Amino acid sequence: MQSLNELLEYRIILASKSPRRLSLLEQMGFKVEVEKLDVEEDYPLETYYSAIPEFLADKKAKAFDIAKLGEKDILLTADTMVFLNKQIVDKPKDREEAMILLKNLSNQTHKVITGCTLKTKSKSISFSAKTEVSFKALTDEEITYYIDNYKPYDKAGSYGIQEWIGLIGVEKIKGCYYNVMGLPTQEIFRQINHIINSK
Repeated sequence: MQSLNELLEYRIILASKSPRRLSLLEQMGFKVEVEKLDVEEDYPLETYYSAIPEFLADKKAKAFDIAKLGEKDILLTADTMVFLNKQIVDKPKDREEAMILLKNLSNQTHKVITGCTLKTKSKSISFSAKTEVSFKALTDEEITYYIDNYKPYDKAGSYGIQEWIGLIGVEKIKGCYYNVMGLPTQEIFRQINHIINSK
């Protein structure tokens, strides 16, 4: 069994452009190197909605050249998606679409699902984490203020829970808070332990 210090000697190769994922991993104590992958984020149409993020994370991991991994390297790929009534709530293309998406999430409970794949030279694990987020009834003024000041165009669901809209709008959360930011940190830590210590 690896000690905590031995565990944190491993380097995470993060195949993601997300600055939030990088920050969370560094806060967990890991050494992180970012590797940018260009992978088409498509999936079979028959894929059940809750399985899509894990499918995409695994697809990204398969596109990475495993020969680049050292003995103490762990590849991490992830994909976070927002779903309302089993329908994808994607990243908004513009201000108007951001308004529509946030109005749809207002006074509703939606799901945030992150699929992850961890891979070493010899092992691979894929898993998903789900968080339910409930928004209060948001006013048009609140939605407009948030969009104009935070411009959430790079965020699934058109919001960042750590930003103003989360502070004033989220009534209830069931599951991992950090999963909504893009990484289920507790489950990541548990699975890294597992992949390192499994025979």
